[in-house]
Amino acid sequence: MTEPLVLLPDLLCDARYFGPQLAELSADYTLMTVPLGTSGRMSDLADMVLARAPGQFGLIGAGLGGVVAMEILARAPDRLSRLALISASPLQESPFGAMAYEPMLVTARSGRLAEVVSELFGVSEEEAEGQLLPLLQDMATNVGLSAFVNQVRALQRHRDMQSVLRKATCPVQVICGEDDALIPVKRHQVMTDFLTDGELSIIPQAGHVPTLQNPEAVTQVLRHWVSRPLQLRH
Repeated sequence: MTEPLVLLPDLLCDARYFGPQLAELSADYTLMTVPLGTSGRMSDLADMVLARAPGQFGLIGAGLGGVVAMEILARAPDRLSRLALISASPLQESPFGAMAYEPMLVTARSGRLAEVVSELFGVSEEEAEGQLLPLLQDMATNVGLSAFVNQVRALQRHRDMQSVLRKATCPVQVICGEDDALIPVKRHQVMTDFLTDGELSIIPQAGHVPTLQNPEAVTQVLRHWVSRPLQLRH
């Protein structure tokens, strides 16, 4: 595989979400991380990524970045050589799920943006005492309130992506933490089942942020993913 890899982080995250993978893979691949948060519409975010990305590329999206990646798949499937989705769901937000973001926005607007991180990422009490939570909070502060509002609005409004994934012809790697309480393993399994060329990797000792909770395992899966042969397009 010679195409560059474009990486799209989750909401309230910057390139450090993929820090261990960037460090390990940069010697062998051209990597590009695109921040998300310039618009409250998923279509605008997808168009922004497409405008910055090379003509042909592999795409890795996590959480919000995974939904943007699915929108890119819908808009420009011929530009994607392969797709990896980490801790991401194709399902449209339910009214209840969409409303659950509103108290977080109230907290963030009151100057306590870092306080919403634990809930957003399902950080356990044990992890809160380690290095993960401070890193997530620092990324959140770096991303900022305005981008967070845009990211939430994009997630609240996005369309269901299941039909988009069913039409995917490129190799799709689905990655999830075995202890992900926000998007359980079963949902990732269902998503993988209707992919034409899909594989699921369940990362042990990881929750909703497997790239940082078990980085070595995620990097190994991504190396396997980039080695998978491409299907001929019709």
